[in-house]
Amino acid sequence: MSAYVIGHLQEAAPHPEIAEYIERITATFEPYGGRFLVHAAQHEVMEGGWPGHVVVIYFPSTAEARAWWDSPAYQEIAPLRSLHIDGDIILVPGVPEDYDPAVTAKAMREGLAAG
Repeated sequence: MSAYVIGHLQEAAPHPEIAEYIERITATFEPYGGRFLVHAAQHEVMEGGWPGHVVVIYFPSTAEARAWWDSPAYQEIAPLRSLHIDGDIILVPGVPEDYDPAVTAKAMREGLAAG
């Protein structure tokens, strides 16, 4: 099942190490089947607040996403970003192709009725 690494990164002053990180990151995730889905795009806040930037990287599975994150290649460049940009990064699995939210709602209703 697919997985996504999602970053919510705060605004940061331009820095040569950030540019180097951006130049090098793709080579670190491609061996794990990763690819950018969202990067350096303007976003529109539909509800609530969301300052900063959004990054979404696709991976074929959570195992491959974790392997990338823990890889020596990524760990080597991670400080180039983390020393200059504050943010939150999460790993989240995708849903299966046949996912039906009505099944989730039904289970929720059954739990409420039993509870």
